[in-house]
Formats: sequence, structure tokens, C-alpha cells
Amino acid sequence: MHRSIATVSMSGTLRQKIEAIAATGFDGIELFEADFVHFSGSAAGLRSMVSDHGLRIDLYQPFRDLEGMPTAHFRRSLARAEHKFALMKELGCSTLLVCSNTSPLSTGEPERAAAQLYELAERAARYDIRIGYEALAWGRHVRRYRDAWKRVALANHSHLGLILDSFHTLSLQDDPADIATIPGNKIFFLQMADAPRLQMDVLQWARHYRNFPGQGQLDCYYFSSRC
Repeated sequence: MHRSIATVSMSGTLRQKIEAIAATGFDGIELFEADFVHFSGSAAGLRSMVSDHGLRIDLYQPFRDLEGMPTAHFRRSLARAEHKFALMKELGCSTLLVCSNTSPLSTGEPERAAAQLYELAERAARYDIRIGYEALAWGRHVRRYRDAWKRVALANHSHLGLILDSFHTLSLQDDPADIATIPGNKIFFLQMADAPRLQMDVLQWARHYRNFPGQGQLDCYYFSSRC
């Protein structure tokens, strides 16, 4: 099993995070965009640093507010994505996390979202990059993995798949059992996060109270067994 950890889960500089991740025995990192923005080196330099520590960059995240948008906004997002793809090639990273839309401008039409995800995946394919679509627990229209899967299935593109996150499912008290019905080759990435049981805004809960698996009260074991 290839295991990665998100840089946003660690404290310190990006170099310190990479050193700690390598020392702990992980195989790769999920690169949080803010960590790269504040990194003093180049994309090529970061790629070398990661490789020198025996790691690889498995995921670049997050890309926000893409699907279900008015045409003009969507076109701007495609242009934004092209810059990300070029950067990811320099980084040696082949998967981009696209989280479900939170914008009030977005619509809940699955067909529109699927068509726009398809077009993004077409662009990504030119760079040999995959798009992983993830349902945010606070998404405007897509909060549950079943809704994300509906749009991915409608788009039906080989470079488009799902990213599943235990927190986003279990924080909504959603049952992960139906994950077993999703074709395995369409699950591009699995993220595991725990948390204490709290009654609060789910966005604030996610950003300030998540734990590593086994440190909280969510049933991460049950979730992972469905995947």
C-alpha cells in the first residue's frame, strides 16, 4: 500500500514537513497549495527535495469552485487550471484534487457539473494528469460521496475519478456502505481523518479539530473497510 500524508496536517516549514514525513516512513505527500506558495524555492527544487527524501508528490490540492458555474466563470477556471497543470508537471505530480463547489453562483444541476468536469478532465489528459473530485461536507450542492459519484459517472472520463475523505462522510453521519458499489478504478485517492464528536459548524470542525485516525471518535475503521 502506498501511503501519503497531507502537508497541511503538519506544522513547520515545508522542508521541515517533508523531513518529518520521510522520517515517519510515508511514501509520498499531498501538497497543499498554500505550502508551495510560501515555499522559497522553485517547483523543480521542491520536486528534487521530495525525491531526495525518498518521497513523491501524489496529490496537489485544492482546486475550488469549478463545477456548475456560469459559462464565463467556468472559462476562467479552465484558464486557472491550465496554470495548475503546468505547475504539476514541474512538480512531478499527476493528480489534482477538485473539491465540490461552495460558490453561491453554482447550480445543483448534475448534468452541467458533469459536462464541466468532463471538459476539465479533457484538458488534464493533455498533461497526463488525473482529476480527483471530492464531496466537501460543506459543499453548496454536493456534500455526500454519492452525489459526487453521480457527477463523475455522468461525465464518464478516464481521467476523472473520486477522492474519498472519511471526515466528509462521517461528519455528516453518512453511511459509507455504498462506497463498495463504486468501481475501484474510479476511486483515485482515499483520505483518512478522525475528529472528536462535536456539535458545531462542519467547516470550522474540519479546519480546527481534525485528528489522525484513531485519535478521535469517528468510525474510521468502518469507513476504510467499505473502500
